[in-house]
Amino acid sequence: MFRVVEGFKLSDDFVAWFRGKQPTWGPLGYITFKRTYARVVPGDSGRTEEYWETIQRVVEGCYTIQQNHCRSLKLPWNHTKAQRSAQEMFRLIWAFKFLPPGRGLWMMGADYIWERGSAALNNCAFVSTEELEVSFAEPFCFLMDMSMLGVGVAFDTKGAGKVHILRPVVLDETFVVEDSKEGWCDVVRCLLESFAGTRPRPANLDFSRIRPIGAPIKTFGGIAPGPGPLIECIGNIERVLNPRIGQRISSTDITDLMNVIGKCVVSGGVRRTAELALGDPEDAEYLKLKDPNLYPEQLKLWRWASNNSISAVTGMDYQEVGAQTAKNGEPGYFWRENARAFGRLKDGATWADAKVAGTNPCAEQSLESYEICNLVETFPSLHDSFDEYQRTIKFAYLYAKTVTLVPTHNERTNAIMLRNRRIGLSQSGIIESFEKHGRRTHFEWCDKGYEYIGKLDKIYSQWLCIPESIKKTSIKPSGTVSLLPGVTPGIHYAHSQYYMRTIRLDRTSPLVEPIRHAGYRIEESVYGDNTLVVYFPVEQRNFKRSKVGVSIWEQVENIAQMQYYWADNQVSATVTFKPEEACDIPNILELYETRLKSISFLPLTDHNYPQAPYQEITHESYLLALSKITPLDFSSLNTKEAQDIFCDGDKCEIQPTPEHFPEPQELPFVEEGTREPVEV
Repeated sequence: MFRVVEGFKLSDDFVAWFRGKQPTWGPLGYITFKRTYARVVPGDSGRTEEYWETIQRVVEGCYTIQQNHCRSLKLPWNHTKAQRSAQEMFRLIWAFKFLPPGRGLWMMGADYIWERGSAALNNCAFVSTEELEVSFAEPFCFLMDMSMLGVGVAFDTKGAGKVHILRPVVLDETFVVEDSKEGWCDVVRCLLESFAGTRPRPANLDFSRIRPIGAPIKTFGGIAPGPGPLIECIGNIERVLNPRIGQRISSTDITDLMNVIGKCVVSGGVRRTAELALGDPEDAEYLKLKDPNLYPEQLKLWRWASNNSISAVTGMDYQEVGAQTAKNGEPGYFWRENARAFGRLKDGATWADAKVAGTNPCAEQSLESYEICNLVETFPSLHDSFDEYQRTIKFAYLYAKTVTLVPTHNERTNAIMLRNRRIGLSQSGIIESFEKHGRRTHFEWCDKGYEYIGKLDKIYSQWLCIPESIKKTSIKPSGTVSLLPGVTPGIHYAHSQYYMRTIRLDRTSPLVEPIRHAGYRIEESVYGDNTLVVYFPVEQRNFKRSKVGVSIWEQVENIAQMQYYWADNQVSATVTFKPEEACDIPNILELYETRLKSISFLPLTDHNYPQAPYQEITHESYLLALSKITPLDFSSLNTKEAQDIFCDGDKCEIQPTPEHFPEPQELPFVEEGTREPVEV
């Protein structure tokens, strides 16, 4: 897939500076890293990577891509300059100045990328059903294929009414399902095409080749789920389509099929995936799909699998949909014409991205149908000056641009991705940056930083002989990545100044005993679901206000300002609102429809149930809990069997306890062949 003639290696003498050390973790940083991103070290009795080993793999993978791209095109390549650059990227990632996406931390530099392509390095995708009559199964199989690689996929319902559902012609044949992602997609494709009348349905499906539950997946990583989720998926597809035989496919059918597949992927043990449905605001049936009074069974079975949004139109009446959003947070809103016309709102309409068809599940990226993209997170609040942040931007950009050099396994996706070279340089800890630097200074950094990224893109695109990126910046909601340094995710506010952050672990997880040994509070789940609940004490850095103390209007204005000064893609944000603010939602949508590209809402209510994810505590309780814990030690532990226990959410932080290492500027370039630093 990607021919590696020569692998790039960091200097052993440089890496030796970090071996055996720990960075300045956030309170859940180390456990999140070991659970989610640390790969098993080959030939080391199942031990998983430490952070310095992950960064080494990531940085060497990044520069291996650049080096082989240049070698294959006979372009200039300076090894000494590349070594210096790679070392600086390593130091910036180590100090949490920026981080590759979770996909990158997990897969960059792994053999899977060289053998199977870059799809697994990308965060998100979009697929339209507008051409459903051309190839009925293709959009559904694209979603399944990408989702099984951990890529979040959004879809629309434009194919409604374009295909007649037919009774499958059954042949006395056996379809043997191969034990691979491709094999799972193939059997779903076969079944869907039989309902479109373009292929017969085999009378028998043989799942015997699928490895049993619990078996290791050597190439991609993780644990096999067995054939159960796929068998259930096949049954649910028939459950959706059999009653529709003789009728045209509806938006409900499209959404249900995508949700059924999404449920299969999650049940199949993929590390993480996400779905978003994008429907017509005039489609009354679509808007009621998650009504528990109308569809309690479907909602419980699979309709939970997607966030449902609408493709909003400037000038529409928001009263009815806004009132529905006020009840349960759905639908969300995506203004496609704004995404097509504008980059940053500050720069006016350019229509440079006129082929945009939709957005990704978290709505931070404008995307064509079958397009995928990769995101990188920077942390302005962990910088003290714009000059320092500008240096970080360079290497965050370089990582993201490098990912676009590797084709995926999907030819249709490559035709778009290699033309657009779309990337998303994001920020997390934005509210912390407001508090540390001030809003005006933060927006000034955004404005100057965006201009700098444009200059970088011209320089590096010319060097690599590839197109400039059609769009380059966004704000993603973050989640587990922001937990590593312990900053607030994306543009969201903190829960409170002091709180307990709970996570759930399977009682058989190898993480449990090291956590218990370190003194963390652990309880049996009150739900009797064979899980344990761990409590992490958190103190919010630079705290001034919690999300409860911020109005819905201020949150929306923050989004609009970041859309104006930074994001030429989109700003992903879920605006929380108090009951008395619910009536403002239609007015907000009308007033901000020309200043936003996407937005979603969530009611802010008190969840007075036991073992809630966030529990506010006093300063005294925080100090007491902190006094009882010691550093976590997972150094000799294989944690991969616990890979699906964390959920994305707001970040939390306490004072770090592991041994730390100097900030990047304190460690100069290390020349190969010596352990002594040299001046640069």
